[in-house]
Parts: sequence; structure tokens; C-alpha cells
Amino acid sequence: MSQGNDYTPPKVWSWEKASGGTFASVNRPIAGPTHDKALPVGKHPFQLYSLATPNGVKVTVMLEELLELGYQDAEYDAWLIRIGDGDQFGSGFVEANPNSKIPALVDHGPDEPIRVFESGSILLYLAERFGEFLPGTLTGRTETMNWLFWQMGSAPFVGGGFGHFYAYAPEKLEYPIDRYAMETKRQLDVLNRRLAETRYLAGDDYTIADMAAWPWYGQLVLGRLYDAAEFLSVHEYEHVLRWAKEIDARPAVQRGRMVNRTFGEPQMQLHERHDASDFKEKTQDVIST
Repeated sequence: MSQGNDYTPPKVWSWEKASGGTFASVNRPIAGPTHDKALPVGKHPFQLYSLATPNGVKVTVMLEELLELGYQDAEYDAWLIRIGDGDQFGSGFVEANPNSKIPALVDHGPDEPIRVFESGSILLYLAERFGEFLPGTLTGRTETMNWLFWQMGSAPFVGGGFGHFYAYAPEKLEYPIDRYAMETKRQLDVLNRRLAETRYLAGDDYTIADMAAWPWYGQLVLGRLYDAAEFLSVHEYEHVLRWAKEIDARPAVQRGRMVNRTFGEPQMQLHERHDASDFKEKTQDVIST
């Protein structure tokens, strides 16, 4: 592996020469399954296949928010996909999401099962399916979509950019860390300016735009991503912090954070979720006693 400025790109890139790093064992330049493995199917119409990364948390928060409102037909089974083990390359998962990324949702409620992939698409699908967390007015809906698509386009710079080079790359390199730290702080400033004007991203109402942004930017300023809060001086973004803390206090958000979680405090880990009672009976601290 070349260091610093010593690297000169070859005329033709080769996979065999690619650097390692935390996710080297599952990163590859081709799509499709690596092995045959059917996805499990539980008792509920909604079958979620995920992991509690920020993108996965978006969907479990949405489902828990719907249940909090009393929509019992939003009950779901959440199956753990261990991306470090390559579960996302099983044939069943690839059928649900050809991009082999979590989360993936299959709705067995209609006559024919409907697959939904990409976290933003899942949020929009559920919002339209239940008529919740998406304003009915043209102005409100459009503003929600503005911020939803902003998050979908911006967060890769935070995760795959800043998070990768700051926390996961096999060596610390000044240029990419500086480059992506600058972009991450710019995005936090975009949010801070918006949230100085409104309670939530789309206005006065909590929407799928907030559910999309909070697992990334909310948890970042709350010190839960990459151990980078001090590095990024998150105290500068007072309005983002206010918004992050308000959403963090919601019971559905607290439950959603736990689903498919395999790290952190055992009482916050619910590897799989098949019933509301699992939050009390199936967390890792309970199972291990």
C-alpha cells in the first residue's frame, strides 16, 4: 500500500491491488449474490432485513412511530443482516435489493409481495401507505421531499467520506480527513441555519425528512457516530443540537435505535424484533442473564 504522495494510479485499476481496511472482506466491484440463502419470513406483513446503521435506524424509527400512533398493521419482523459476514450477498437478499445494501423491506400485505429498497424509498413508501409523516399540502410535501433528497444525497459524504477516512481507513490521511470534515461541517451549518427558522426540517411538523436526517446528523452531534463530536466542534450547531435532543426523547425513536443493533450497551441491543414485547424480553442483557 502506497503512502502519502507516493501513489500513482495505474493505467488500469485492478481489484487485487485494492487497499484493505475495515470492510475489505465484503467490498467488491461486482454485484450479484455470492451464495444461496433464502430470507426468513415471519408472521407480519412487513419483513425488514437490516442492521442498526444510520440508514437502518431510519426505517425502524418510522415503523415504531407508526405503531406509536396505533397502526397495528404496521407490525413488523426485523431480521438481522450482518454485513460484516456478507449476509447482504445472499441470493434472497439480493432479490430484495439488487444493490446489496441494508435496509430492505418486503411488504407481504398486497396480493403480490412488494420489495422496497433504499432507505428514502422505504420511508416514502410507508408514509404514503399509512398517510402519516408526509404533509398533505403541495408546499409541505415538497419541502419534506427537498430535505429527504438532500439527506440521501449528502449523507454519503458523512458516512463513506468523513466516517470512512476518520474512523475506518487503514491509515490516517490528512487530505481526505480535512476534505470530508469540511464538507460535514458545511452540511451541519446548512441544517443549523434551517433549524434556526423552523422546529423541524419541513416546518412545524415532524416528518420523514427528520427521520431520514436524525440517525446521521442527530446522532453525530449527540456524540454517537465515529467519536467525532469534539473533532467537529458540534457545540457550534446549537439548533441542530436542540432538534437532535428533541427527537432523541421520542419513545419510538428510542425503540427504533435498538432494533437490529449489535453494538453498544447490551440493554440497547435487540438483534431481532418480532413483537413489541421483545423490547423487554429479548434484549441482549436479558438474554445473557
